[in-house]
Amino acid sequence: MSGDPGAVVQVAGRRPTRQEVNRRHERTGFVGRRGELAVFRETFARDPEEPDFPFLFHVLGNGGVGKSTLVRQWESTAREQSSVVTAYVDDDVHDVFEAMEAVSARLSKQGHPLKRFDKQLATYRQRRHQAESAVPAPQPDPLAGQAAAPVPAASPSSMVAAQVGLVGLGMVPGVGAFVGAVDPQQVALGADRVRAALTMRLRSHDDVQLVMNPVAALAPVFLEDLAEVAERCERVVLFFDVYERTGPLLDAWLHATVFGEEYGGLPVNVQVVLSGQLPLDTRVWGDRLGQVTEVSLDVFTEEEARTLLTAHGVTDEPSVELVLRLSGRLPLLVDMLARSDPGRGRGMGDPSETAVERFLKWEPDTERRAAALACALPLQIDEDIYRALVPEAAAQGYAWLRGLAFVSPQAGRCRYHDVVRAAMLRLQRTRSPARWQQAHTGLAELFRRLRSAAEAELGTDPDDHWADAAWREHRLNETYHRLCAHPRTALPDALRESACAVDHDVATLRRWAQTIGRAGLDTDSAALTSWGHRLEAAAEQERPASAALTLILGAPEPDADGRALVHTIRAAERRGAGDEEGALADCEAAVALAPDTARPHAGLGETYRLLGRHEEAVAACTRAVEIDPLYVLAYGSRGDAYRSLGRHDEALADFLRAVEIDPRYAWAYGSRAQVYEAMGRQEDALADYDRATEVDPRYEWAIGSRAQLFERLGRYEEALADYDRAVEIDPQYAWAYASRARTYGAMGRHEEALADYARAIGIVPGYAWAYGSRAQLFERMGRYEEALADYGRAVEAHPGYVWAATSRGELYERLGRYGEALADLDRAVGLDPSSEWTLCARARVYLRLGRHEEAVADCVRTVEIDAEDGWNQMLYAVALRVAGDGQGAEGRFGRALRSFTALDEGGGEKAVDARQGLLVLACARLDTDAAATRCEALRGIGEELIEETVEDLLFLREAFPEAGPGVGAAVRRLRSFQSTR
Repeated sequence: MSGDPGAVVQVAGRRPTRQEVNRRHERTGFVGRRGELAVFRETFARDPEEPDFPFLFHVLGNGGVGKSTLVRQWESTAREQSSVVTAYVDDDVHDVFEAMEAVSARLSKQGHPLKRFDKQLATYRQRRHQAESAVPAPQPDPLAGQAAAPVPAASPSSMVAAQVGLVGLGMVPGVGAFVGAVDPQQVALGADRVRAALTMRLRSHDDVQLVMNPVAALAPVFLEDLAEVAERCERVVLFFDVYERTGPLLDAWLHATVFGEEYGGLPVNVQVVLSGQLPLDTRVWGDRLGQVTEVSLDVFTEEEARTLLTAHGVTDEPSVELVLRLSGRLPLLVDMLARSDPGRGRGMGDPSETAVERFLKWEPDTERRAAALACALPLQIDEDIYRALVPEAAAQGYAWLRGLAFVSPQAGRCRYHDVVRAAMLRLQRTRSPARWQQAHTGLAELFRRLRSAAEAELGTDPDDHWADAAWREHRLNETYHRLCAHPRTALPDALRESACAVDHDVATLRRWAQTIGRAGLDTDSAALTSWGHRLEAAAEQERPASAALTLILGAPEPDADGRALVHTIRAAERRGAGDEEGALADCEAAVALAPDTARPHAGLGETYRLLGRHEEAVAACTRAVEIDPLYVLAYGSRGDAYRSLGRHDEALADFLRAVEIDPRYAWAYGSRAQVYEAMGRQEDALADYDRATEVDPRYEWAIGSRAQLFERLGRYEEALADYDRAVEIDPQYAWAYASRARTYGAMGRHEEALADYARAIGIVPGYAWAYGSRAQLFERMGRYEEALADYGRAVEAHPGYVWAATSRGELYERLGRYGEALADLDRAVGLDPSSEWTLCARARVYLRLGRHEEAVADCVRTVEIDAEDGWNQMLYAVALRVAGDGQGAEGRFGRALRSFTALDEGGGEKAVDARQGLLVLACARLDTDAAATRCEALRGIGEELIEETVEDLLFLREAFPEAGPGVGAAVRRLRSFQSTR
């Protein structure tokens, strides 16, 4: 029944002898199932391109009938073929990502790693962790030119997500459609809120897409790498065992992988084998069941059972009859009983005892009998656990244990078959409840020591603990054994840990839910079993974190500290979903329950910050660091609140403290760099971006932010080098391609810019910002129709994109298409009534159309928004003058003059802008002498700025014809600067 799944090594160029083949067959010990073996073996003699080629198998049968053994034998058969690689996955995976990762690991051991997938998966996990952390949001990117605007309705992409299953932060990836009746529009609006929150946290469109829809980002890369393996090999066979457990998690992804096209094509020479106790879910597979080759297994025939008994030396008829009766011809038990007393001729004795008791009686070594029972207690066993459990006399028997019929190897460890383990546990629990409790308490203490040893290496940060797979396994096993020893009193701590599992990811929540449920079954505790089922059901909801945390909060078991923790974690989940008010309620509840714990106060501070209540954010974070002076995230949140308040020195002090506590806190260096940028300390900002990338050389956001700063400083070659590095780290990094395109455009390298925009859009077809930026470039190149088309694509991709709608409106204005311009600008104002840029643009169109009162009304709104802006005041003055209010116009001209003069004295880019404004202002006031002087001040500003100034002057002449002579002279003088270059 058991066998080595590995291939038999054969000397190149020599066929094996019959004796070698016979020995190989004897080593497998595999009896029966000839038809099932033949069905699979025959596929290797067929062409996978045949229409009826059996590329998808499903092995079906009850526990103990030998499904796993048959699948392992199939894998061994596959490996015996030339140039065939396999991957075996069982219930050790808890989501789609772990399944793909397991396949990659198995293939890598055979010399075929999925390198790009492994890299992208690592990036996803890093970005997801960043998204889930309470990190401050970045300031808007002025180079992107994208105005913030409320989104009145869900985007089309979000509506698609609502129909097929929401994925992303704290949500189940690839599980399928929503459970129950859900309003797709409301779900889509929730998705948009999540996307908006992530955009503020991750600072990269690609990263947002990766976190929001990770399966869509990772599965195509997985299939591309798998296709390359398939090109090099004759056949690739993927085995998914224990599918009754993993099927609900993997069904939608596997169905799409095998039959769909959204992730790409599955190579024709890839076979998939599923094996489980349950039929395939018809809701997922129903339309394709005709293409599934189902192999149903039942108990052995009497002939097969007798054959196996003979192979093990059990030939006397009374013993054979007893085995057949005790086992019910269940292959697992037939093999177990056959191996237990081979050829000893002592008979079976009293048949009334259970199969487990009978097996133990047959083992003459009392120490081994005790070891077999003791080793049934852990969920999995390795040699260290074995030695800790068994008497000293049996300490060298681990190899013996691994060779037992009901013990299967698993990733360097081994586990009992569920049928035998359940019987052994029931026997021990009912025979001596006191010894049962004592044994599980000892195992819990063993795993506590292992966990503590791991913590000594990981440090004191709980986030680092939960991020470590080995630590999680120790904690999970400790939890299981405490529940088995004390089901009622250990449950509150188990629920608290379930909340922490939610905080980590959904796969970890599933592990905890399954473990609580398993402890319920093993202890016959209805309460634990019920909790396991309910938490597993919560993990399948469209918002699993919220569902699980709400479930725990509704229970009486958690104490005050536990409830405070659950409220705090749910607050973070609600912040991620854009529900700041709900998060605030949770934070306030957490603080009330645990007023002397730092984390609830820090969460409250982060929530206040997101609500724009920065003073309260500072106070809450201050309380957190008073309680725990080493709470680094509280310093980070408070630092960002200080930055939002313009209290830069205090922000710098907090970020300094954060990196003193954790010198490898890359995010703090990057955020401090932003403060330095706001203070005009560009070299200090560059130094901090350097520190961030030294700590994390693959920190794409810091590399991209440094590139943007180089770009602002006009250091284009250094900007290009950083953008090059970003796309080298991630060839699918669309934002970096688009930003590099913008740099190429600023350098006049238009064709390279267009090529990069095309790459970015090829990676993310709905990339609104890339369309808008390319439209700007087309506009500068005089390719106006292409510019209009790209602005249209940007607005179509993101209907709330105010910047793109306003930019298209301005282009229509320059082309004299005022009706279309007004339509775009009306739409943009409707989306963002506070955009003074859009209001100014619309006022200009009104002036061109002679609609003076409407122009004045828009100008009134602009100066209400920003009365210190000289351009707002000057346009208002022009509108008043053409409307006949000369006195009002002079007052506004005066305000514009004072504003421009103050900026002119300050230097920098703002001074150049002010000098442009002073020239236009002189022409508007019909002061030709001042205009001539102002022209000279613009010598050498660059052709694009000269064109921009000329455009403003020509608009002035059209709106206010009396300024024509002065405008004409100024335009001629500016043009002369261009001709002398």
